[in-house]
Amino acid sequence: MTLLAAADTGPSCYSRFVNEWFCWQYVEDRHEQITDALVEHVLITLAALALGLAIALPLALVARRVPRLESAVLGFSTGVYTVPSLALLPLLVPFTGLSAATVVIGLGLYALTILVRALLDGLRSVPDEVREAATGLGYGRARMLTRIEMPLALPVAMAGLRVAAVSTIALTTVGTLVAYGGLGDLIAHGVQRDFRAELMTAAVLCVVLAVALDVILVVLQRVLTPWTAGLR
Repeated sequence: MTLLAAADTGPSCYSRFVNEWFCWQYVEDRHEQITDALVEHVLITLAALALGLAIALPLALVARRVPRLESAVLGFSTGVYTVPSLALLPLLVPFTGLSAATVVIGLGLYALTILVRALLDGLRSVPDEVREAATGLGYGRARMLTRIEMPLALPVAMAGLRVAAVSTIALTTVGTLVAYGGLGDLIAHGVQRDFRAELMTAAVLCVVLAVALDVILVVLQRVLTPWTAGLR
């Protein structure tokens, strides 16, 4: 009778006796923990993408300006991605410690595979006659890059950024190796404890976050490239 009474007063869809996949009561009871994990996941993802862009743009410019280095640049950015996350994050720990920075640096390096190639393809998509016209108008290299090439490269570059964003959201979960995995921490705990509601909630939030970020990037692309509206 005591066990039955405890079961009646406890959660209806998760307890020692009940372990359902979908449980709104779990979300209500653990909303602070879920919110903290979600915010951490978002911040790590955005920081990693920012770092990836900061590294990818100079690499793409070097590959564009010096064609003989293109293979080396693409080889480096692709080679980093072949390093398993189970190995890369522990390799960074001696330098960055068990911190969010470890995850951000690792994910930023992984994003290079997509971002470098997307930026390079975007720069290549700028017609030569446009560059020639800009040169004739007195544009220098720096001004041409910021005023002509980068704006025209945005559609292709944004397509790559969307892929990198979704990939980074998924990869952020591996940060649980250093206790900074965002929703990945909930997923790992759910797997270890066979806690279905926790596992399903974190997994669904990862998908929702990926879709939401992709939609935001699509809207941002349309705002930044209004001249492409007639082409769609």
